[in-house]
Amino acid sequence: MTLLTVHQDNHPTPQPTPTPPPNPNPAPTTPMPRLTTTVPREYVHRSSLAEVFLTGSEKTGDNHYTLTAQWPRTHTFYTTPDNTHHDPLQAAETIRQTGLYLAHAELGVPLDHHFLMWNIHLTTHPQHLTIGPTPTDLTLTATCTTLRYKGKRLADFTMHITITRDGHTTATGGGQFTCLTPTTYQRLRQPHTTQPTPTPQTQPTTPTNPTNPTDPTPYGRHLPLDLVLTPTPQPHTWQLTPNPHHPILFDHTTDHIPGMVLLEAARQATHTHTHPTPTHLTTLHATFHRYTEHHTPTYITTTHTPTTADTTTGTGTAADTTTDTRTAADTETTTDTTTPTGTHTTHITATQNNTTVFTAHITTTPH
Repeated sequence: MTLLTVHQDNHPTPQPTPTPPPNPNPAPTTPMPRLTTTVPREYVHRSSLAEVFLTGSEKTGDNHYTLTAQWPRTHTFYTTPDNTHHDPLQAAETIRQTGLYLAHAELGVPLDHHFLMWNIHLTTHPQHLTIGPTPTDLTLTATCTTLRYKGKRLADFTMHITITRDGHTTATGGGQFTCLTPTTYQRLRQPHTTQPTPTPQTQPTTPTNPTNPTDPTPYGRHLPLDLVLTPTPQPHTWQLTPNPHHPILFDHTTDHIPGMVLLEAARQATHTHTHPTPTHLTTLHATFHRYTEHHTPTYITTTHTPTTADTTTGTGTAADTTTDTRTAADTETTTDTTTPTGTHTTHITATQNNTTVFTAHITTTPH
């Protein structure tokens, strides 16, 4: 039998050091300067600190806020083909983060609540998206409207935002959000909340789920890892096949395809129509009709309309009303003016089981 014994040291116990008397004339302390940090990643539903773009917020009035943000000079995913401009979808992600942050930090939505983003719209000004010699510091002016409450709990709201850089408008946009309690979300999403994010081994294995294309250039990407589309035999039709381990698009585990994956699919499909001509994404209007499920094949189709020079298209309206268990409607009206030569508009639809889950239209202009 082995005994574990504890021996007491034979060294004498050291005497405590006496405390010096307080200094009757302490030197004045200089307050620490206010330093720049990101907002807590939990407020914007990101796992990686590197993917948090917001750096601060201040309430300036009833439901009016001024925020700060920073975009890095280079990003592993949000890039443009020539690496000279910030990616417009980085502005879309900044809008998404702003809506979630304001809901949690300013409007009192608990961190365990879930969000439905029904729609997002974005207009960019490419001349102010150029990448400079330092990271791009931004000022965001956000207004929350049509706040609706259930008792004391915020149920949904609409946000409008203007992103400026050195006093110049870089992008404008907004979106509509619904806030769900954990219990409501669990009831709404069962049984999908018990199904993990798919791996390459558990993705749908159908004859129309081949390997992604090896050349990402026609899709506006540099790396095959960033491709989310696979061609099908039908023209202008792709299967949605994102890598479920992509470090940006799948920053954290989800029980459905994230909305930013669908926006990226829309952008990549749009790029195939204009390649190899360099273009800028200048407007984006997208509606999320339903959840897009992981384990059901999703198909992306497009229709493409080139716009001739000096053509005025009048007033266009994009509206959507869902009849799913979630109920929301949004109407976004825009007035088109004279457009430059080479402007293109692409309409994108995503379907699952012949049911529309996502629609968008994107306008691009020559670089």
